[in-house]
Amino acid sequence: MTNFDQIKGKVKETAGKTVDNDSLANKGRADQAKGKAKEAADKAKDRAKKAADEKRGHFAE
Repeated sequence: MTNFDQIKGKVKETAGKTVDNDSLANKGRADQAKGKAKEAADKAKDRAKKAADEKRGHFAE
């Protein structure tokens, strides 16, 4: 699953490399890391919700 921050970051990183702008490339890498962190947090939240629902006997889809 890819989110907007990851896509935006890849575009910034590529643009920064293309025009030899290290600052822009670094911002792009930071945006990608932010997107990956958000994705990991969302997955963890979903797993926790599923586990809680199963514990209560309400199986989540």
